[in-house]
Amino acid sequence: MIAIFKREMRSYFTSAIGYVFIAVFLAVSGFVFSLTTLQAGIDSDVASYFTMMLFAFIVVIPLLTMRMFSEERRSRTEQLLLTSPVSLFGMVFGKFLAAYTMFACTYLASCLNFYALYKFGTPNTAQLFGYSIAILLIGAAFVSVGIFISSLTENQIIAAIGTIAVILIFLLAGFLNQYIDVYAIRAVLDWISVYSRFGNFTFGVFDFNAVLYYFSISGVFMFLTVRIYEKRRWE
Repeated sequence: MIAIFKREMRSYFTSAIGYVFIAVFLAVSGFVFSLTTLQAGIDSDVASYFTMMLFAFIVVIPLLTMRMFSEERRSRTEQLLLTSPVSLFGMVFGKFLAAYTMFACTYLASCLNFYALYKFGTPNTAQLFGYSIAILLIGAAFVSVGIFISSLTENQIIAAIGTIAVILIFLLAGFLNQYIDVYAIRAVLDWISVYSRFGNFTFGVFDFNAVLYYFSISGVFMFLTVRIYEKRRWE
């Protein structure tokens, strides 16, 4: 697993994808932060910043995950992975860990934006910490989604589009409730909504149920990826 993690981390910086991801993430983060806080003046609200960043993940996360398994299939190196002395879970988790490390480190670098809040105002530290924990958890869930979609196809563009579609469903499910009158459907949409569980963290409250939900998404999609490769190994 460690070897696969190192291999994937190296690949991010021996190709353009790692630099593109970091540049796009930091550029989007800086632009959104400036728009929602610095330029907003007394009306600034960090909640708007984090909400917009969640929706920015629709585009940013697929950049990070679209090549994970798609590139292996396209370049015909998939069989080397399947016959390597690493368990399938170790293979999947090693790739997940590399992608998530890139995501988490880049997000933490973007947190330097908050220096301006402390320099020119008095932000709520507990609120910022709560938002950050939620962002890191949601990022893990979305990375696992992207890795699963990447395992289904050798076309990176299709993998990216598929990841965008699934992340959109997770984010927009809660917003669709106001347009649906059937209680059962509303309950299902509210249950799968990533955004509806985002709220408690904004008040600095550690929501164990939300943490369990985000970890569950990560676990389910990694499990599905392992199952895909178990089937492929015996084909």
